[in-house]
Amino acid sequence: MDISSYFQQAVERKASDLHLVAGSIPALRIAGELIKLNHAAIDADDLKKAVFNLIDKRTVERFERKRELDISREFLGSRFRINLHYQEGKIGLSARLIPNVIPTPEEIGFDEIIYKLTHMQDGLILVTGPSGCGKSTTLAAMINIINKERKAHIITIEDPIEFLFDEKQSIIEQRELGLDTKDFASGLKYALRQDPNVIMVGEMRDKETIAAALTAAETGHLVISTLHTITASDTIARIVDVFPSHQQDQIYNQLALVLRAVIGQQLLPATKGGLVAAREIMINTRAIANLIRTHQVGQIDSVIQTNQKEGMIAMNKSIDMLVKRGLVGEEVAKHRKRDLETLASYY
Repeated sequence: MDISSYFQQAVERKASDLHLVAGSIPALRIAGELIKLNHAAIDADDLKKAVFNLIDKRTVERFERKRELDISREFLGSRFRINLHYQEGKIGLSARLIPNVIPTPEEIGFDEIIYKLTHMQDGLILVTGPSGCGKSTTLAAMINIINKERKAHIITIEDPIEFLFDEKQSIIEQRELGLDTKDFASGLKYALRQDPNVIMVGEMRDKETIAAALTAAETGHLVISTLHTITASDTIARIVDVFPSHQQDQIYNQLALVLRAVIGQQLLPATKGGLVAAREIMINTRAIANLIRTHQVGQIDSVIQTNQKEGMIAMNKSIDMLVKRGLVGEEVAKHRKRDLETLASYY
């Protein structure tokens, strides 16, 4: 089985993702749509042999032990983030195509507010949204702005390393889980001893990582990370909920102090093909900080809607602006806008 041919098709057809699952027909995700390739279902033994030829013996042993693994590999001049896993006792592979060149702020629709956030010297900035919504791309673009404009020591902690940075004014160290550090929490803890200015954490997955990120932000570092949450309210609630009840007051107070912004995004089908990002932006103003400190996160969505002059923008407003610019159709907008009454009922 020539596994490289599937990666080649992903590159040639400008797919965002490739799926190879034993017993299923190979598929690509193109412009958000899953498209099956004109092939027979993949044989389980053939796929296992091809995957094990892709990785070294040590990585095979780690995969067999953990039963799932994230790695990055280069094919035909293009870089992929690859997830290996088992399903029904057989191997599955999902690969995300990573652009060779980090997109410019203009190419991915950054506004002035996001650009200004990269000038922050400390605190916590979160980029949120569902899987596949471009969070890693947004993080990379923000880090690259800092790289070009500031003499900073930047440390990234990733699983796996995705975009590769060329140093400009900054010094950049990219650390990969399993290869350079044990886990996100350990990487963050020891990063504080490495004289960083900016720390980028691929994902805040657990209590230990979140606690370490809050501490880093509290001690004069700029921390940029992601969460798989939808709204700003949901993001804050998710962070607090991972801690036991006796710690939650402390976490609310820390968030009120160190959180700088939450950028929630989703990708929408564009009128001219491809995808375009809609972004909700919450800035931690004095009013927002007070709501966080007093556990009134359910009111944050209302504050976002009425404080555009502070640089905030609600998701529905962002989508409306894309429609007005002709980038997104009315029908797409109707299905992607949020039911604010339903969201409010969660809090």
